[in-house]
Amino acid sequence: MNSQVAIRRTRGAVTGAILVLLGLWGGLAPFVGHYLHFGFTPDTAFGYTTGRLYYSVIPGAAALVGGVLVIITRSRAIGVIGGLLAALGGLWFVIGSGVMLYVIKRNVSIGVPLGYSGGTYTTKEYLEVLALYTALGAVIIFFGALACGRMSMFSAGDAEAAEEYNFDGSSYAEPSATGSFPTVAGQFPPRSAPFGDAPRPLSPDDPAH
Repeated sequence: MNSQVAIRRTRGAVTGAILVLLGLWGGLAPFVGHYLHFGFTPDTAFGYTTGRLYYSVIPGAAALVGGVLVIITRSRAIGVIGGLLAALGGLWFVIGSGVMLYVIKRNVSIGVPLGYSGGTYTTKEYLEVLALYTALGAVIIFFGALACGRMSMFSAGDAEAAEEYNFDGSSYAEPSATGSFPTVAGQFPPRSAPFGDAPRPLSPDDPAH
């Protein structure tokens, strides 16, 4: 990865925008899904719980910030960092509750799907789990990894952009050859000047022959 060559901002526009939308969905859906009877307990819109903070807001914000970085940057390193940040947010959507319970040893409840009364999940309740956590996280991981790949590759368009712009995005102008370097004629005298005319071939009648 050549991190010294700036990339076009359009490189991460699509993947970055998708990450932003997924991050917004993951962070806000648990708070507003109750209007559509789709979400997790507690059954109150915009109700704050520690579980919503740890398992929805924080990973959603990571995906959103990562997507914004991918969209706005012309730096390869920052673009890759944005993709990694989003992917880590997606990973937390998938494994966050397990890590909190079994690794950190904190029992922070994620809640249960709305309408769940015990026993086996219905199709709707299973879709709530997928849409708000596991499948959402997997999709964010995919687009985060895709953003990292797109930001790290070097294309012919990047080489052309490097000729037009500096690394910081400012316009780049080619230096003037006449203003910076002496001309060939001015630096080196003509070949005939120091040596005179080329010697003529000797003839049989020449006395020096």
